[in-house]
Amino acid sequence: MSGAVSAPSIPGISPLAGLPAPKEMLIDVAQLERDYYERQPDLSDPNQMVSFGTSGHRGSPLDGTFTEAHILAITQAICDYRRANGTDGPLYLGKDTHAVSDPAQRSALEVLAANAVDTVIQENNGITPVPVVSRAILAYNRGRQAHLADGIAVTPSHNPPRDGGFKYNAPNGGPADTDVTEWVEKRANQLLREKNAGVKRMPIASAIASPTTHQQDFILPYVRDLRNVIDMDAIRDARLKLAVDPLGGAGEPYWGPINAEYRLDIAVVNQKIDPTFSFMTVDHDGVIRMDCSSPYAMARLVALKDNYRVAFGNDPDADRHGIVTPSAGLMNPNHYLAVAIRYLLTHRPLWLKSAAVGKTLVSSSMIDRVVRSLGRRLNEVPVGFKWFVPGLFDGSLCFGGEESAGASFARYDGTVWTTDKDGLIMALLAAEITARTGKDPGQHYQELTAQFGAPLYSRVDAPATPEEKAKLRALAPEAVSESVLAGEPIVDKLTRAPGDNAPMGGLKVVTANGWFAARPSGTENIYKIYAESFKDRAHLNAILSEAEGIVNRALNASKGRV
Repeated sequence: MSGAVSAPSIPGISPLAGLPAPKEMLIDVAQLERDYYERQPDLSDPNQMVSFGTSGHRGSPLDGTFTEAHILAITQAICDYRRANGTDGPLYLGKDTHAVSDPAQRSALEVLAANAVDTVIQENNGITPVPVVSRAILAYNRGRQAHLADGIAVTPSHNPPRDGGFKYNAPNGGPADTDVTEWVEKRANQLLREKNAGVKRMPIASAIASPTTHQQDFILPYVRDLRNVIDMDAIRDARLKLAVDPLGGAGEPYWGPINAEYRLDIAVVNQKIDPTFSFMTVDHDGVIRMDCSSPYAMARLVALKDNYRVAFGNDPDADRHGIVTPSAGLMNPNHYLAVAIRYLLTHRPLWLKSAAVGKTLVSSSMIDRVVRSLGRRLNEVPVGFKWFVPGLFDGSLCFGGEESAGASFARYDGTVWTTDKDGLIMALLAAEITARTGKDPGQHYQELTAQFGAPLYSRVDAPATPEEKAKLRALAPEAVSESVLAGEPIVDKLTRAPGDNAPMGGLKVVTANGWFAARPSGTENIYKIYAESFKDRAHLNAILSEAEGIVNRALNASKGRV
């Protein structure tokens, strides 16, 4: 499937992929909530301890990895961290529509109120997208030097309905950096080992009535501010036929106010909010997953592609985007990032010429070619949106995007909009592009391939022991002895990101017309190989087949160096 969103390397596509989820696949919400409250983590199992990945702590009550005990400990640890670091402004607390997000928010509020943390939640027990939390933090902190705000987002993003997630956003509005999350993780696990004896909490009714708990409307301030980052007038005046599927997520309550505020007529083709996500079509592997970059999960909206000039979707916390056009169907996230970057760099005259474009090491090299052709600077960073946060915050980055359909960009005046991914503005940008140019993003990508070539992109998994994964993380470029990849001279061997010299936790090998990157999985005994070719399918397959051998020889050469 040349250039498609689904990787051609995915083994064994489920026969249910793209079909409505059968009833027997749906979660038992009551059982999930019972396990959340009643199950105690097994502290002898490392998998059941608090673990902050790139997007906070995630797990499921069914596995003992996301329980009330975890949330009480993490929230108390965040309170302790705030106190130790002098963060004493309000904390913005948002949640998505996963079944255990509401119980987890309630548990967190019990601890925050008991610790006298001024906490702001969406009124009427409402739901809140991740980018709205980020924007609220930044809006409050603008011009302040003290008493700064921060936030918590209760969400496992696009993960299956059985899962829960909990992440901390720092006063810069973005995902907390590793030094912060390591502190919180260590303190939370200490509390768990002490059976949460050090956790302060109060009953939920008292927490909600506490003078430190504040209920506000997050929706209208965000919606009214959109005019400072998206040309909403152009979208209205073009009278485009548009549609959105929020995939039952926290973005759903925002589209009605967006339509009303800007006199638009974006059809919300799915208004259901259901913690079982029973309206979903099944993802490639036979699992319900609200991944707006998957053609299987987005099958209902893709089927409507010829009915709208542009249609778009978001995941449950609305930090990711999926763009559907008549010309391309569901766009590969790499393709849309390249289109968005070219458009923004040529339609935002107030952006500083010195502001760079951020991309991750495993995003398409089409982005490199677009940025270079426009005389702009590229900032290539390791995988994880947190690497874009400082640049988006101080304006040295005008755009940050990753291959997994997450991105944000600056306001018209070049100042920060959000420092977390914003799927809502990326969706609206697709409408702006179409309104201002008369061509949808899929047609724009066709122009890019005519100019730069049509890259093919894929990802495969290779087995690796924990020891081999540790070696891969610590690999030095000198361990790669090869000088040729898929018939082309190797021009770069990277274990640190060119943009910020940060360790990438893996290896990237580059030629003139292709590259591969290898990164160890954080949860499985595999490493992931990402590859791209600007030549043809045979070249891409050659890169993939040679990559595993190059990595394995490099690991053997580095024996004893970890």
